[in-house]
Amino acid sequence: MKNKWFLMVTAVTVFAFPAISFAQLPTNVNTNNYLLGNSTLYASNLTDLTSTAVATTTRASVSAPVSDESDNREKIMFGLKAGLNLSNVYDAQGQQFKANPKLGMAAGIFMAIPMGKFLGIQPELLFSQKGYQGEGSLLGSSYSYNLTTNYLDIPVMLTFKASPLITLLFGPQYSYLISQKYVFNSALINLDQQQQFNNENIRKNTLCMTGGLDFNFDNLVLGARAGFDLWNNNGDGTSTTPQYKNLWYQATIGYKF
Repeated sequence: MKNKWFLMVTAVTVFAFPAISFAQLPTNVNTNNYLLGNSTLYASNLTDLTSTAVATTTRASVSAPVSDESDNREKIMFGLKAGLNLSNVYDAQGQQFKANPKLGMAAGIFMAIPMGKFLGIQPELLFSQKGYQGEGSLLGSSYSYNLTTNYLDIPVMLTFKASPLITLLFGPQYSYLISQKYVFNSALINLDQQQQFNNENIRKNTLCMTGGLDFNFDNLVLGARAGFDLWNNNGDGTSTTPQYKNLWYQATIGYKF
């Protein structure tokens, strides 16, 4: 605003002052000589004033702070995310049991809570499918086994925001086993059963660790995580219900607002 007023005053001074001076000329002065003699002076004044105005405007533009609207590291943000898990199990305790990874769905909500520019906390609430595909032998006959477990995962991670683009996350996770579905095939038995855990000694509550990276593109977030159970499933250790811990990799895409 100050620059605009400066330009207006400059214009009025440049154009009005010569007119006033000309109106006040004595009658015995030759106007042609007067105008010719002073045209160079007025042109010089106009050039000087214009240069000053431009310089002032340039300095104001350069000194004005530039805000980076894409840097959300100090803002509380909410978001939605969805993606895939690639899960398997470990710590089978040397049983005659071989597991292969399988795909599952992951989706939920999250909140980014800043603790300054570079640190923060990010709790999440996710529906997460894990499990494995296994094979082994029972009573001398081979079998295949496909287990899908549906978990409610609640990770609470410490975040290190190295830059507006990259966020590192690591922390504990509580997992609650909602249900499971398994398909068991062998030459002796074929079984497709949905369980709500009214039988067997399967652990519903599990403590885990998880961590990874988030890549932030304005409001779009690409996430890559890995996680593992700290407790086993508390199975009875037989070939059909082996003791194991979940291990998974997760890739998601999210939107925060």
